[in-house]
Amino acid sequence: MLEMRSACESCDGALPAETKAFICSYECTWCPVCVAGFTDGACPNCGGDLQRRPTRVARA
Repeated sequence: MLEMRSACESCDGALPAETKAFICSYECTWCPVCVAGFTDGACPNCGGDLQRRPTRVARA
């Protein structure tokens, strides 16, 4: 299961599950503001491609 980290790895800003965030294949997690400053849109930790993190709906 995908780990839904709750904070940006760069600025430590809160990233609740319902907010827009970006992840790489290693689940490094970033806020949109920090991603905008990354060269080529790549993860600064591993160099991987960043994709929008999916949202998770709470079960009823």
